[in-house]
Amino acid sequence: MGDWVGVRYRDAGTQASIHCVLPRRSFLRRKAAGRDVEFQMIAANIDVALIVQSCHFDFNIPRIERYLVMARDGRIEPVMLLTKTDLVSPETLERLIAQIRLVGVGAPVFCLSNVTGEGVDQVRALMAPGKTYCLLGSSGVGKTTLINRLLGDGDLETGAVSHTGEGRHTTTRRHLMRLANGALLIDMPGMRELGMLGADVGIEETFADVAALAGQCRFSDCTHDSEPGCAVRAALERNDITEQHLRNYLKLRKESEFHDLSLSERRNKDKAFGRFMHHYKKHKGGADKD
Repeated sequence: MGDWVGVRYRDAGTQASIHCVLPRRSFLRRKAAGRDVEFQMIAANIDVALIVQSCHFDFNIPRIERYLVMARDGRIEPVMLLTKTDLVSPETLERLIAQIRLVGVGAPVFCLSNVTGEGVDQVRALMAPGKTYCLLGSSGVGKTTLINRLLGDGDLETGAVSHTGEGRHTTTRRHLMRLANGALLIDMPGMRELGMLGADVGIEETFADVAALAGQCRFSDCTHDSEPGCAVRAALERNDITEQHLRNYLKLRKESEFHDLSLSERRNKDKAFGRFMHHYKKHKGGADKD
């Protein structure tokens, strides 16, 4: 979803033929769910990813960092939306925002309440005509309710709210909608798996603080564990970075490298098998002619 195409209308505009697909400016992708080591393209040509997290049970810093990696790896600007602020105290909300800033997230943060509507106008104001936005977040964080408020007509179905205050998953497929001001918005189902594959750029940009420190380590292949002269561990001891932030950086980098290697090995095997089949068919054909 999100590809732009060149079309030619005919029959008084009732039919059209696609003549070309324009190059993608940005993309949102992940490792395919399950054991398959391959890319799954989710959407394309997105300008801004609205990363939605509930202030209640859904709030999770490592998940936020995964979404940020996905966005930045695809050349998409990230914006954070904290929903369900009516379920927490102002002090708790300030603490959650501080946690986001503590791990080096410099993206704008908007606080929303789908009950009172607080913050919705600010989100609507940032959505510019002709730009494409997408909503990223787990099931039940209030994405569909937010869309209904942005649309102003409440056409999309929302799930009932559980006793915990969390909504239930209702979006089962991707939707592309046009807002009144001409902005485009893509809603998509909550993704259970956010596997990293080929995400080196996104990881380095999301963890720019750790990456900068890693460049100061004594050894170029430092694992940031127990090596002498490790600038990353020194920063950790000074409380310049958090243990969780470093742990998630190492986890995502290891995960991406593992899947990258698996994908490379798979493609090498496919090429080797292709050469074998070509050689087999060539010689088998020659034997048949004899």
